[in-house]
Amino acid sequence: MGIIGRKNEIKELERIYSSDHSEFVAVYGRRRVGKTYLVKEVFKDRMTFWHTGLSPYDREKKFLLRDQLQTFYYSLQDYGLTGASCPKSWLEAFRLLEKLLVQKDNGGRQVVFIDELPWMDTARSRFIPALEHFWNGWAARRDNIMLVVCGSATSWIEDNLINSKGGLYNRLNHKIKLYPFTLGECEDYFRSKEIQMSRYDIAQTYMVFGGIPHYLSLFEKGFSASQNIDKLLFEKNAKLKDEFDRLFGSLFKNKEEHVKVVKLLAQRRGGYTRREILSKTGIKDGGGASEILNGLLASDFIAAYVPFGESRIEKYKLTDAFCTFYLNFIESHKKNDPEYWQKNNRTPQLNTWRGYAFEDLCFSHILQIKRTLGIAGVSSTESAWIVETPEKKHQMDMIINRSDNVVNLCEIKFYGDSFVIDKRYDSVLRSRVQTLINQIPKKMTVHLTMIASFGLRHNEYSGQIQSVVTLDDLFL
Repeated sequence: MGIIGRKNEIKELERIYSSDHSEFVAVYGRRRVGKTYLVKEVFKDRMTFWHTGLSPYDREKKFLLRDQLQTFYYSLQDYGLTGASCPKSWLEAFRLLEKLLVQKDNGGRQVVFIDELPWMDTARSRFIPALEHFWNGWAARRDNIMLVVCGSATSWIEDNLINSKGGLYNRLNHKIKLYPFTLGECEDYFRSKEIQMSRYDIAQTYMVFGGIPHYLSLFEKGFSASQNIDKLLFEKNAKLKDEFDRLFGSLFKNKEEHVKVVKLLAQRRGGYTRREILSKTGIKDGGGASEILNGLLASDFIAAYVPFGESRIEKYKLTDAFCTFYLNFIESHKKNDPEYWQKNNRTPQLNTWRGYAFEDLCFSHILQIKRTLGIAGVSSTESAWIVETPEKKHQMDMIINRSDNVVNLCEIKFYGDSFVIDKRYDSVLRSRVQTLINQIPKKMTVHLTMIASFGLRHNEYSGQIQSVVTLDDLFL
């Protein structure tokens, strides 16, 4: 099938491979986003050594230092190491890796791939000093080593490699963060698997699975989007029914505190301030709280933002589509109906969810929206905005606050047909525009923008809309 998307990442990896000196590369990003697959496919015939750390998901197995060392030793043997016994420390283990690489050195580039590196850093293992010694004391002094490390525990990668203050300070040559597929890449992926699906349904799968390649790989040909959602999430032995617990168990040692924050943020679309989060979860302020929030931010489960019109109050909101869907529909789903999604596909509850989920999808495709509006090169900030006036409460789906003195007030609608503005809604829109005009500097202009799945039907009330973005535009 080959690699879908990832053109810039592939180009970067190949450029690094062609270097004439040793290179240290970190490929990181959310779990299931395709890091291992990318490295494996790019270097599948050029790998000198490959090892994957033991997963800590099942904590009752209590994988210890000796377990990680044992599997590392097995990998060394698989790639040709002979005449050595199992190492008793990471210093010894990396020394054996050096020995293997010397044995296999033919003068060409040697790709060393260590997958899920953070899992190998068990308690009191002194893994980091050993890795530092391997790179600084041996690999960096050669001219043909390409050390590629991967990790889903993104905060670990950032703390210990990217922002290291110790022996690996400024030693990481390259960092490549992998993000979920865009809608266009999802379409390419489904097409490559010969799965027939309309863009309307691809958007709905994105609202559930968030463009995570592993989840899309589980879709089956010949089934509709709704059938696949039921098979993956609602059937008795659904493949992703336990995925939420696995996600957090594999990434965070104190996953309970991280899950507390995520579950709280799922309750309010606009999110909460740090103070509100600590108050409502009972998590104590200090370094521990910062570690939890930073870990969730680094792993792309949540995002921090400053609401429009507020210059100092930073809020945190849940942005991971799968987690949002799971907490709204799976965790609370008690009936165990294997066809739940198909049977409830047109209920008011699901229609309401689609509306909110499409808003989140639009925020994750802001680049495509700005390209459509012709402002890709204009600096901007984006957020939703809720403002209360003496007359009423205004909820504005998306505000694009641009540096060229224009504010796009975006109304977002997920409909199965062209959207129609009637007299009542026209009045609502005019009221919202005026409310926004009253809040911004006089030098700025408001452009009312409609983001609707199948566009806008022109009538006597559509004239005030300055620009229209459709679902097709989001696939560009």
